[in-house]
This record gives sequence, structure tokens and C-alpha cells, in this order.
Amino acid sequence: MAQEQRPPNPDPGPETALMAADSPDSAPPPSGAHTTDPGRQGPGGTTTAPERTRDEIDPAPFPIVGIGASAGGLDAFRRLLQRLPVDAGLAYVLIQHLAPSHDSLLAALLAEATAMPVFEARDGQPIEPDHVYVIPPNRTLGVHHRRLVFFERELESGRHLPVDYFLKSLADDLGPQAIGVILSGTASDGTLGLKAIKAAGGLTFAQDTNTAEYYGMPGSAIAAGCVDFVLPPAAIAKELAQIAAHPYLRPTPQEVSEGLNVVEDDLAKIFLLLRSRTGHDFSLYKRPAILRRIRRRLVVHKLERPADYIHLLQARPAEIDRLFEDLLISVTAFFREPEAFDTLREQVFPRLFDERRAGRRVRIWVPGCATGEEAYSLAIATQEFLGERAAGIGLQIFASDIDGKAIAKARAGQFDESIAAQVSPERLRCFFVKSAGGYRVTKSIRDLCVFAVQDLIKDPPFSRLDLISCRNLLIYFSAPLQKRALQIFHYALEPNAFLLLGASESIGAQADLFALLDRQHRTYVKKSHVSRVDYSFMPKIYQGPDEGATASSDAAAHIAREQPDLARTADRLLLAHYAPPGVIVSRDLEILYFHGETGPHMDPAPGAATLNLIKLAHQDLAVELRTGLHKALRTGQEVYRPGVRYRRDGVLAETNLRVLPIRTGEEIDHLMVLFEDAGLVTDAHPATDAEARMANDTQRVVDLERELAVTREQLQAIIAELEGTNEARQAASEEIQSANEELQSANEELETAKEELQSTNEELATVNDELESRNRDLAEANSDLNNLMASVNLPILILAQDMRIRQFTPQAGKLLNLIGGDLGRPISNIQANILVPELETRVAAVIEDMAPQVLDLQDNAGRWYSVRLRPYKTLDNRIDGVVIAFIDVDGIKETERLRQTLALERRLATVVRDANDAIMVQGFDGRILAWNPAAERLFGYSESQAIESGIEPLVPAAAWPAYRALLARLARGESVEPQRLERRHADGRILRVLLTASTLLDEHGRPYAAATTERVLGGK
Repeated sequence: MAQEQRPPNPDPGPETALMAADSPDSAPPPSGAHTTDPGRQGPGGTTTAPERTRDEIDPAPFPIVGIGASAGGLDAFRRLLQRLPVDAGLAYVLIQHLAPSHDSLLAALLAEATAMPVFEARDGQPIEPDHVYVIPPNRTLGVHHRRLVFFERELESGRHLPVDYFLKSLADDLGPQAIGVILSGTASDGTLGLKAIKAAGGLTFAQDTNTAEYYGMPGSAIAAGCVDFVLPPAAIAKELAQIAAHPYLRPTPQEVSEGLNVVEDDLAKIFLLLRSRTGHDFSLYKRPAILRRIRRRLVVHKLERPADYIHLLQARPAEIDRLFEDLLISVTAFFREPEAFDTLREQVFPRLFDERRAGRRVRIWVPGCATGEEAYSLAIATQEFLGERAAGIGLQIFASDIDGKAIAKARAGQFDESIAAQVSPERLRCFFVKSAGGYRVTKSIRDLCVFAVQDLIKDPPFSRLDLISCRNLLIYFSAPLQKRALQIFHYALEPNAFLLLGASESIGAQADLFALLDRQHRTYVKKSHVSRVDYSFMPKIYQGPDEGATASSDAAAHIAREQPDLARTADRLLLAHYAPPGVIVSRDLEILYFHGETGPHMDPAPGAATLNLIKLAHQDLAVELRTGLHKALRTGQEVYRPGVRYRRDGVLAETNLRVLPIRTGEEIDHLMVLFEDAGLVTDAHPATDAEARMANDTQRVVDLERELAVTREQLQAIIAELEGTNEARQAASEEIQSANEELQSANEELETAKEELQSTNEELATVNDELESRNRDLAEANSDLNNLMASVNLPILILAQDMRIRQFTPQAGKLLNLIGGDLGRPISNIQANILVPELETRVAAVIEDMAPQVLDLQDNAGRWYSVRLRPYKTLDNRIDGVVIAFIDVDGIKETERLRQTLALERRLATVVRDANDAIMVQGFDGRILAWNPAAERLFGYSESQAIESGIEPLVPAAAWPAYRALLARLARGESVEPQRLERRHADGRILRVLLTASTLLDEHGRPYAAATTERVLGGK
């Protein structure tokens, strides 16, 4: 289980309910060391507080403000402390994310911002009002009995969450007197802590967007809906100063013992306003939690009288919604109380998923599911238990709550990063997908859960269930509501199905409905054979006008049923006059039915009322009765005890006891005890005193022998009774069926059928609601996908594992010659404008290795594309194909080619400029287009002169015919061997040169000029 945390961190229960734990859990013993000695100076000269005894500290309760921050927190701390009054009577503990290996100067820096004493916290240090305490480095800080407690720094699933831990311990220790403040910081540390404080009845603050340097921590808390005030630091300080003296935060001893002084009339008005606005009645919820929530809203609005708050509720209906949300704070966690899940895995799941249930869907209900963590935890636990069998076993988890906002969050299945402290890394990897800002449950887990808005008490329940997990919800119900809820659970469960309650809950007086399976983890089994259960929780069916036609027939049937049954009347008269009085008892000797006048044989003992026959019977008959009853149970035969004497109204009388076993099958379910009156014992008046004494002695011996025999039988019966177990007796008593139940069986079956129909309708409505929600989500997702695919100016193709087309963008349709009807066709059937070599092999490799592939290809028109193949991942993190994106890189390729051409031209220009040979470019008509410095140096003409005059001055008259023939050959694109020619220098000299010529082509491949290189061989 992913719940091992140190230091221990008590988590709230998985329900939307009235949250406010009245008894704080004890924190673990201190394990950290003192960072400074008493009276010594801390960093920056800040004096640490000397140790004081509890008697020296003001015993009056005062609020403690826990302030958490991370990045950007120093400036926010300063601005908050600068505006706090020094005598508000509040204590402040600052929790900052600090480097574990460096000394902190935070206390010294903050001491400059306030006149209050600022200390670096010490282990075991008592907290005093109007003092500021700063967390030291490399420590986790908690509160126990208003003293600071240190722990070594520990990482929860790789994350250090000091703010969450301190605020949770503060909520557990102070309850309504805890105040939480979250300032600038990254990530989400502090959100769970504020939830705990609000659940305990405390107040919560967060820094607003405009003033927070980093909005991660306050933004996460605000998004979670657990913040009362969103203000800048200076305004938070002002608000703290105003509420510091409110009676709610400083209750008198009388208020602590009696609670809020709210008269019942005021509560009735508030309940009425709530019911009119929300449709939910809170009048039968436990008073302390209700009062705590109402009083908390008084503090938020700075009111002191409930009457003023009632006026506010009437004037602002939105405040009724705020109160309703406060009454239904969603506080939950994944895998809370992991030992309970161990019990499910070891004792419940094997019986839920055994072979006898093969082919039948297992149905689980989580009432009061809040934001869904409990339901998802059960889904994960079942999948872990089933392993490879999970795919072949049907499972449906219904989760309901009256908080619509909580249900909406549960349906989304999106949770923030703080769940990493509750869920093991292995479970996060297997059952969650990392998403923006947190984690989302996989599709396979989400599909197992159906969420619905439902009032557990008012709405029809689900039916034919195998397991109900209702943990820490009943503790907020009054006794009548608890009884009603347990009756609902009994009705909804299948025979021998299971009920899981919270650690602080039990079935109480409803032990006749459920048998205990695991006492420590509150696991129960439904008793299938019980006396009639009151299912009045089911709504009554409205009788419409059209049903009046059957009224006369129904009335006639009723009159017929009322006619006297002569046979039964005769039997009743005969039994009353001639049958001996008696009783029918269960196997536990509880009287179920009295027949005749049993009063003379009964002598109830003083004390608590009881129907136990042995305790009700005359004490002189108790021994014989006990012996006879146990003998009848043991042997299954009739037991007859004649002449049992007892004193009746001071006179000795005799009765014959007869015990008759009653069987409904092979087992003895009931016993009938008959008292056959034998009359009074009279004296025979012996003739002499000696005869009288002898007769008395003889009778005394007979009585003693008889009493001894009875005592022996009783001893044997007691021994036999002790050999049985209480569980066996309880199990036997559960099988008793009364005669009234048999007479009413037809009516009960009809009522049960109606109730099952209503439950089925409720379940169908819930499933329809869930399907509508999913259809809306699917339609939105399809709309988003279609708009995204249409807007992305990029050819994208999605292929399934079998190489069939799943989806493509319009640009991909143009590039690959695809139309809408090609969806579902193999890609091999498509004649695309661009072919990916070995496509099937590449797709298989991407799916197998989950490694993307990239290659550059040209389409039929010669355009270049960068083709990228990536794995296609489903919501539950499975690889189910590939996504192929075609990115047009033709422009990039052309730019690269031009860049290479320019680079080549630059290199050629450098070669031409620095060459020792004359290099020139000339047209076929004799024009000179280019002239390098070597040509200028060898032939004596500057570049401008050469370009202006052309080639003619360089060629002697005798050499012109041969040179023109050479240019003609080059113009035709012929290859010309190096030739020896003559050139005329600018000074008239004739130079012999070796000429190498080549033809230059334009972009269409046609010759347009000749490039020549001429090396001077000598002169004439």
C-alpha cells in the first residue's frame, strides 16, 4: 500500500459531510533536535524564546495562524508582518520551503518587519500569543497541545510538503481556532492543509493573483475551493486583526462546554432556508457540526448574533449556497486507512469474485463519495486483486453524493500533484496519466465508476449490491438518520453481501441487520433472515385520478377480508378454554408469543425490561425450565416435568411443565412451553406427631433427591450451553421467523417489488445521467478534435496497429489522395503522392520500441517533406497505432541548397581572385563578363578596360578564325581539349598561353557563356 508516511499524517475521511473532528489525534513523540539552546541568539542576532512551563503561559485559548509560502514568500511575509498589530492576541508560525543544507537567516530578516518577537522555532517550544515562529532548515514542523514538535525532514513520495503537514497538525490540535494562510509559492503545497483547517471549522486565506510573485500555491488552494478570503498580504493582516477578537475564536468556558448559543427557533429558520434553496434537510444531522459551520460563517461576515446571520441569508440567497458548501466540505483521500483495503483484499474480494459468481457483474456502491477518491481507490484495489482476470469479470462501482460540484470533479477524474503523497509510484504509473498540473485516472479505471448526484436519505437507493463502502459519513447523522441509512443499506445489499464502515462508526442498535466480519476495520455481512425491516424510506407512489376506478373493487376485497373466519374463531375459543397457558420462545429463550393466562407462572425481577423466559418465570420454576429447555434443544424430543412445586401467592402449588420443540425444517427454530396447573398442595393431617415428622422427613428426602437430580441435569445443560459459542447462538437466533411475517409475506413481496422497481428506475436515471455527461464530453472532445484537425496546417495521418486509417487532416488528404470514405481502409490500398519506404516495418518498430522515427522524403512533384512517426497513446497509456506527420521542408531544402551554392560561389570567387592563371568568363559573341586580377597582371588590361573592349584586343588577327571556331564549339556545348593559343599584351607583345575552356549552362541547361583559364607559357 502506498500509505507509508513519516511523520504520520492523519487524513480526513472520504466523504462529503459535516466535517469537524472533536477529539484531536495525538501527535507522535518529538524526534528532532533543538536548533538553538534556550536564551542563546539565533542567526542575525534574533533571540530564541526561553523555555517556560505550562503554568507560566496564559491558559486562555487563542488562535494560531499557520502561514505557508515558497518562492517569493519573503516579500509577502514582510508585507504581512508590517501590517499586523503587535497585540492582536494571535500567534504566527511561518512555514517556508528552505534549503536543507544551509543555515537560514529568515528569522533575522523578518525581525526587521515587525515589533513582535521573531524566533526560529525549537523542538517542544510552547506557542505564545503575539509571537512569530519561523521553521528552521531541514525540519518538518507540527503542533501538539500548542507546542511545536520537530521531525527530521522526510519526503512524501519524493516531495517535501512542510506546509501541508503543519496545517494538518494545526487543524487537528486547535480545530476552529486554527487559521491557515497561503502566500506566494510554486506547486500545490498547502492545499490539503487548508482543506483540513476548513474541515475542522477554522478560517483560510490565500494571496491574490495580482500581488503574488508566484501563484502556484495560492492558486491551487483557490481552485480547490477551500479558501474563505483571497486578499493581498496587507489586507490579510487587516482581516486577521478584525476577526482576532471574535467570540468564535475566543470562546468562554461555558461556550466551550455548551457550544454556540443558538436557540432552536433560529436553527429551524436556517434549516428552512437551506431546504427551500437546496432541497436538503439538515435538521436531523448532529448539532455540534451544524453549529460549528454556522458559527464559522458568522466569523467570515463578522457577525455575532445568529439573528443577524438569518437576515443575511434572507437578503443574499447566494450565502445559503456558501453555507451549504461549508456543510458539505469535500475532504477525502486515496487509500485512506490502508488496513481496511487489506481486509477487503483478504476477506471480501475472494468471496465477491469467486467462481460461483462467474458471469455475474459485481456491483459496489460508495455513498458520500465526495470528489471520487474512495470510488477510484476501490476500482484500483479490485483491479490489483483480479490481475489478469480483470478483463473477463464485470464490475460496476456506483458513487453518489449530494454535492453536485464534487460529483463534477469526480467525473473529470483529474487530481492535482498532491496525490503523489497518497498513491504509490507504481500505482501512479499503472492507473494514472500525467497531465497538466497533476494526474488523471486512466480510462479503464474511469469506465468502472458511475457518478451521480443523490441524497442517501431521500432518494431511492441502488439495489442488488455486493458491497457498500460508506466510511465516516454516519458519524454526522443523528440516531434516527443512522437507523434509516442502515435500513437502506440492508435493503440495497444482496444476501450475504458486505458493508464497510469507517473506523469511528458501527451498526449500533441495528445488529439484527448485519453480522460482524472484522471488528477492527468495521466490516459487516448482511443477515438475510431477519424480522421485518421498516422500508418507509422509500418514496410513496402517487395515486393518480385514473386509479380511482379500482377503488370499489379494492374496497370489496377489503370487506371480504374483514368477514369473520368461523373455523379460526372456533379454534381460538377452544384454545382459550381448554388449552393450558404457555409461551413460544426462540432458541435464545426470548419470548415471542404468550398464550393464555401465564401470569401465575411469571414473576418479573426488578431492573431493565426483558422478554427472557428464565428471567420472567417464577424463581421456583427457573431451574426446571432451564433444564427442560436445554434438554429439548439437545435431544429434539418433548420434555415433560410433572409435579414441579412453587409458591403462588404464599401457597405451595404444583404445575406440570411441558416443552415442545417446533421445527420449520430439520432444525429446531422455536420451543413451546406449557404450564399444566396441578392445583395446590394440601396437608393430609397425619394421626400423630411422629407420623407427621416421618412423613415430612420422607417428603424432604424425596424433594432433596429430586432437587439433586434436577441440579445434575441443570449442570449438564449449563456445561452443554457453555460449549456453544455466542456466534452460534446469534446465528441461530437470526433464523427465527415469526408467524406474523408468514401472514404478511404476500404484502411484503409486493412492497419489495415496488421498491426494487423504484431502485431500478433510480439506477437507470443515474446511468442515463452518466451517459449524458459522457456524451457531452465526447461531443466536446470530437468538436475540439475536428476544429484542431481542420485548423492545423499540417498533413497528419493516424494509423491503427493493423495499418488501417483512423484519422487524417485535410492537408493529409491532399498529399496522400485521401477522402472521407478512406477511414478504416488499409493504407496500402491508397496510391499516395508520397511513399514511405517499408512503412509497415517502421510502424511495427515504433509500436514495439515506442521510439519515434524521422526521415526526409520527396513527393511525386519533387517537394521535400520531413516524415515523423510517433506512437499513438490512448487515455489509459496503451500504444494503439502511430501518428505520421508530414512537415513541408522544401523551402528549408531550397534554402540549404542556395546556401551551399552561395558558399561554393564564395569559395570559387576566392579561388578565382587568388589564382596565378588568367581566369575570365566571356560570351560567345566575344564580350568579357568576368576578369580576375591575374588576367589584369598577365595581359596588362584592367578589369574595366577588358569588360569594355571585349576579347578582340587580346586575339592577334591571324588567330581570329581559329578562336571563333573554338567559341562556336563551346556554344554548341561541345567539350574542348586544352589548346595553345596566342594573346596580345597591352604593350603589344605576343604571349603564348595554354587555354582550358568549359561551357556554362543556365537554369534550363542551355549554354550561355564560356569560362577559360589561361596560363602564360612565354612570349615571342
